[in-house]
Amino acid sequence: MGSAEMCRDLAPEVEKLLLQPSPYVRKKAVLTAVHMIRKVPELSDIFLPPCAQLLHERHHGILLGTVTLITELCERSPAALQHFRKVVPQLVHTLRTLVMTGCSAEHSVSGVSDPFLQVQILRLLRILGRNHEESSETMNDLLAQVATNTDTSRNAGNAVLFETVLTIMDIRSAAGLRVLAVNILGRFLLNSDRNIRYVALTSLLKLVQSDHSAVQRHRPTVVECLWEPDASLSRRALELSLALVNSSNVRAMTQELQGFLESCPPDLRADCASGILLAAERFAPTKRWHIDTILRVLTTAGTYVRDDAVANLIQLIGGAQELHAYSVRRLYSALAEDISQQPLVQVAAWCIGEYGDLLLEGTCEETEPLQVEKEEVLALLERVLQSQMSLPATRGYALTALMKLSTRLHGDNNRICQVMSIYGSCQNVELQQRAVEYNALFRKYDHLRVYPEGYTCVLPLRAAVLEKMPLVERGGPQVDEEVKESKEVAQLSEAAPLPTETQASKLLDLLDLLDGPSENAQHPPPLDPTPGDTLIHLLDLPCAPRPPAPIPNLKVFEREGLQLNLSFVRPPGTPTLLLITVTATNTSGGDVTHFICQAAVPKSFQLQLQAPSGDTVPAQGGPPMTQLLRILNPNKAPLRLKLRLTYDHFGQSVQEIFEVNNLPVETWQ
Repeated sequence: MGSAEMCRDLAPEVEKLLLQPSPYVRKKAVLTAVHMIRKVPELSDIFLPPCAQLLHERHHGILLGTVTLITELCERSPAALQHFRKVVPQLVHTLRTLVMTGCSAEHSVSGVSDPFLQVQILRLLRILGRNHEESSETMNDLLAQVATNTDTSRNAGNAVLFETVLTIMDIRSAAGLRVLAVNILGRFLLNSDRNIRYVALTSLLKLVQSDHSAVQRHRPTVVECLWEPDASLSRRALELSLALVNSSNVRAMTQELQGFLESCPPDLRADCASGILLAAERFAPTKRWHIDTILRVLTTAGTYVRDDAVANLIQLIGGAQELHAYSVRRLYSALAEDISQQPLVQVAAWCIGEYGDLLLEGTCEETEPLQVEKEEVLALLERVLQSQMSLPATRGYALTALMKLSTRLHGDNNRICQVMSIYGSCQNVELQQRAVEYNALFRKYDHLRVYPEGYTCVLPLRAAVLEKMPLVERGGPQVDEEVKESKEVAQLSEAAPLPTETQASKLLDLLDLLDGPSENAQHPPPLDPTPGDTLIHLLDLPCAPRPPAPIPNLKVFEREGLQLNLSFVRPPGTPTLLLITVTATNTSGGDVTHFICQAAVPKSFQLQLQAPSGDTVPAQGGPPMTQLLRILNPNKAPLRLKLRLTYDHFGQSVQEIFEVNNLPVETWQ
C-alpha cells in the first residue's frame, strides 16, 4: 500500500531485514521487496546482493519469494539479468532435487513435489536462458528430466509440464527437446479437460512457424478439435488447422475444412471461408482444383466470404483460357440451383456474360453433357434481376451479362432491349445509368462505324464495346491502387471541388491540426484534344517529355509487428493532386482487428479518404490492408500530415496519434 516515495525511503531497511535470523521476517521482507521493485524498478541495485545468499535457503516460503524477486529483477533490469545468469547451475540443482527426491510432504500437491516452486523456477530459467547459449545448455538435461518424470494424471503435473514446454521453446534448446515439447502438447490435446486442450492449441499455434514439421504430426488430433462444442476451442482449432496447410496436404486439409464449413457456427464461417480461400490461393496444385475449391466455398458460405473473393475468382477464371467452358458450365449449374449466395451469383453472371457462347456450344469433356438454350440463359438472368435477394451490385452484374449476351448469342435481342428499357427508370441511380447507356448502344450505335478516311469498321460499335475483357495481371496492392488512380484522374479533372464537409474535414476540425487560410481548390480545365493533335502527339515520340521519377515510399509507423507505409503518386494531368496509398502489414503472431486509419491536413489543403480494403490486418505477413488518400494542394505548399490509428492487437485496444513531417519534397513541389 506504500507510495513510491515510501518505497524509496524504506528500501535500505527492507534490505537489512532480508538477512534477519527469523525465517518469518525474511519471508515478509522478500515479499515486500517484490512489491517495491514492481512499484519502483530503479531500486533493483539495492536488492541484488542478498538474493544470491537467499537462494541457499531451505525454507519453502523464503525460497519461493526469492525466486519471484529475482524474476522481477531480471524482467526490469538488463544488468540484473546478466548478474543472475551465474546462478543458473544452482537453480538447476534445486529443481532437480525437487523432481528426483522431493521435499517435505506438506508442500506436495497430488503427488507432485512443490509444483508452485517448480513453476516459478522454470519461469526464471526461461528468462535467464533466452538468447543465451551457455545457460540454455546448462538446463537442457534438466528440462528433459522434468518432461519425462512429471506425473500427468493431475493438474499440478500438467502445470509443471506446460511451464516446461514454454521454457524449452523460449531458450536455445536442442532439436530433440523441442520435438519432445511438441509431443507433450499433443498429449494435452487428448486430455478430457477443455482448459488443457485450449492451452495446448494456443501453444501449438505459436510454435507452428518455428517447428512446423513437429506440429504437423498432430494434425489429425487438431482437425478433430474442429468439432468441439466449445466455441473458443473450435476457433483455436480452426486457426491452427489453417496454419498447418501446406503444398503437400492442401487437398486433404481443404476437404476437412470444407466439411467443417458446412456445419460450423455462423460466427466462424467468415474466418473459415477466408482461410480456405487464402490457402487455396497459396498452395493450389492446379487451376481447376483452385476454381472448384472457390466455387464450393461460394456455394456453401457465399455471404461470409471476403470482399475480394469475387474479383479474385474472376481474375483466376479469366487467366485459365483452357477452363473457360468448364467454368461457365459449372457456374451456370450452380446458379440454376441457388441464387441466394450473392458472391456466387456475381461471378456466375460475369462468367455467363463473357463466355455465354461456350455455354451453348457442344459438350465439354470435363463436365457432364449440358444442353442449354438461349432463352433459358436469359430467363435465369432475369430471375436474378427480379429476385428480392439480389443486391444492387448483383443486378449490375446481371444487366451487364445480358448486354454482353446480345453479341455472344445469335438471334433476336428484343427481350434484352425490353429488360434494359425497364431498368432505364430504376430508382437505383447506378442501375438506371447503366441501363440508359446500354439502351443508347442499341438505339444510336448499333451500326457500322465510319472513319474520316472513309474506311468502314467490320463490326458494329456495340460489338466492339462489348468485346471480351482482356486478362488483368495481378499485382501488389500498390500497383492495383496506381491502376485505379490512373483511371480516375480524368474524372477528377472534370468533377467539382471535393466536398469540405467530409469525414476527413470533420476530423481536421476535431484534431485542430494546423492553422492556415481555407481556400477552395481550383482544378485545371479539362483538355479537349482534337484527333489531329492526338495523332501529332502519338507520332512525336522523340520530343515526348520523360515521365516523372517515382517518389520513394516512406515508413511512418512500426509497433509490435504492425507497420505502416506510404506510397505516393502525382498524376501528370493534375499537378495539384497527390494520391497516397496507406499500406498496413502485420508480421506479428496475432491479427490486428478493428483497424481504422484517419488523417488530417492543414486547412489550405483538401483531403478525401477512400474506404479501406478491410479492417483486419492478418498476422504473420498475411495480405496487407490498403487505403487511398486524395490530397489537393493548390498552392503547392509544404505538406504536413497527421495520422490517427486505432486498432485491437493481442486483446488490447491501441490508439496512436502522430505527425508526419518528413514527406518527400516531390509530393508537393
